[in-house]
Amino acid sequence: MQEYDVVVVGGGAAGLSGALALSRARRSVLVVDGGEPRNAPAAEMHNYLGRDGTPPGDLLAAGRAEVAGYGGTIEPGQVVSAARDDDGFTVTLDDGRTVHARRLLVTTGLVDELPEVPGLRERWGHDVLHCPYCHGWEVRDQAIGVLSTGPGGVLKALLWRQWSADVTLFLHTGPEPTDEEWEQLAARGIAVVTGAVAAVESEGDRLTGVRLASGRVVARDALVVSPTFTARSGVLESLGLPVEPVEAMGHTVGSAVPSGPAGATAVPGVWVAGNVTDLMAQVITAAAAGLLAGAAINADLLFEEVRLAVEARRATAHDHALVPGPRVQRN
Repeated sequence: MQEYDVVVVGGGAAGLSGALALSRARRSVLVVDGGEPRNAPAAEMHNYLGRDGTPPGDLLAAGRAEVAGYGGTIEPGQVVSAARDDDGFTVTLDDGRTVHARRLLVTTGLVDELPEVPGLRERWGHDVLHCPYCHGWEVRDQAIGVLSTGPGGVLKALLWRQWSADVTLFLHTGPEPTDEEWEQLAARGIAVVTGAVAAVESEGDRLTGVRLASGRVVARDALVVSPTFTARSGVLESLGLPVEPVEAMGHTVGSAVPSGPAGATAVPGVWVAGNVTDLMAQVITAAAAGLLAGAAINADLLFEEVRLAVEARRATAHDHALVPGPRVQRN
């Protein structure tokens, strides 16, 4: 069985950033990546200082090369499960192999579960969007629709109004606005359309409108939706780490695996980083979390190695007395 200091499960921004820090710390690192990044449909990533507008695949390719340059190993595949053993973890891959890891960093991300509206999924990441900080600039001053499927629809419409004066809120399955919310929408010039949405219409490679159940089509250039963010948590659940629901404005927006400030979980030796634990993390924050977790893992390994070294020194001392160490000469 191959032995590694750390196995990183997931090779996105968080996983590669953690692997880079650990490889530079001279740790043996294996990154296992399934090749299904969440932002694959997007042509560019944004708000990454110095890399704004970079295609997501380019960032990952550069990250893999950097990790490999410091001796890290990156393999395509899936981690099926992980199990605790006497001195770390036995990690089972989808090709049947097992490897051993002293520590685990799980950065498997999340899945965006989209509303069930025909035609919507095909435009996801192009002109069907969810994050104004990721895509607002690219659709500025265009005709934007906001699909309300929960309590946050009004707030999302008010937020996207910052990027365009032409915003329409489609109530769909969302609640009726309160009197205060109606006033806010009117004050900001946001149109409201009631009734269920039947489909998203496209022509060629662009979205053209939103068709209601009544048959009416409202022309739109982009549509904002609120996915359910579901953590990819299979490996963590195999270790006894269940996901927990995440709420915003009294509405469940998804699930995540809870962790401490540096990504430590309730299972000793297991860290998490990125969207699997932080649903709102963008690429740059996921990368930062991976670095923080990598440094924490290295410190944990260091303390273990120092403890073992002290124990070994004591065990070899004559008559159970410490062998005198080097002394500092003082003038």
